[in-house]
Amino acid sequence: MSKTILNLGRRDLVLGGSLLLGATLTGRWNLLAAPNQPDLSKVLLNVGTYKGQASSFFADAGLKPNPYQVKHAEMAGGNLIVEGLSGGSLDIGSMSEIPPIFAIQSQAPIKLIAVLRGDVNSNQAILLPKDSKIQSLADLKGKRVGFVRSTTAHYFLIKALKEQGLSFADITPVGLTPQDGFSAFQSGQLDAWVIYGIYIRIALARLQARVLKTGLGYLSGNYVIAARTSVLEDAAKVAAIQDYLALEQRTWDWIQANPEQWAKRSSEITGLDASLFLDQFRAQSEPYRLIPVDDSAIASQQAVADLFHEAGVLSQRLDVRPLWVKGFWS
Repeated sequence: MSKTILNLGRRDLVLGGSLLLGATLTGRWNLLAAPNQPDLSKVLLNVGTYKGQASSFFADAGLKPNPYQVKHAEMAGGNLIVEGLSGGSLDIGSMSEIPPIFAIQSQAPIKLIAVLRGDVNSNQAILLPKDSKIQSLADLKGKRVGFVRSTTAHYFLIKALKEQGLSFADITPVGLTPQDGFSAFQSGQLDAWVIYGIYIRIALARLQARVLKTGLGYLSGNYVIAARTSVLEDAAKVAAIQDYLALEQRTWDWIQANPEQWAKRSSEITGLDASLFLDQFRAQSEPYRLIPVDDSAIASQQAVADLFHEAGVLSQRLDVRPLWVKGFWS
């Protein structure tokens, strides 16, 4: 029997013994007393995601959630995923470290259950118009700079300015949604644009934008998996979430092993040339991988919250520790 267990993959283990895991409000995970396993065939998992995330490539990787059902909702930013979690339309979602910090103030009912380590070099950037005369971060002084509030773009901009002895008082900051930011950048209303994800590829391809700085050295590379707190009291949904995260990790592994197929599929999804995605893949700071919650992840988010407080974005210093749940993912 022991040999059989050792031969099981992570997904088999999740759907086996780990089905009995449940959450207490203190964040500890214990075996349920009930002798029967939860019926996952009745579970519908509502997942907040972005275009081009792991879920976009499940089929290409030969994977499918089973026996539970999954409904994906594509969002433009982590702040919208937090809203979906808070409002009950989402069960889990991925985002950067930053939107949950602002959720503390609104007492949003969310918990952070896992960390997704990932790229900050090709996925986060300060962009300039193709004919811009700006050559350095110091040149941003006095310029109109677009960014997305309460996201990595917001934090990246604050930290990059601070490095030059500057603050938001030294620029004209323009908070915009990604879509509005693209329009403003395209029409020449911005001198620089701090943005992330697929919008970088679009701006490089269609507008011949230039990269002033990437997020490497400024951002931690920690993204988080957030869950609605009440979901963690549902043994069946807990089991489905654990299995779903295992599928996501297998998909990230597939992408890492099959960059050409991933680029081709990304091209089909977005209408952009596959070569742009291969460039993105080659420039990544590190591959995506799910890791357990640990003290370093919590400390990283605390440092972000402290800088927001120092910059006056947050009116008081916030303690991020209550957001986190250890032991959900290992």
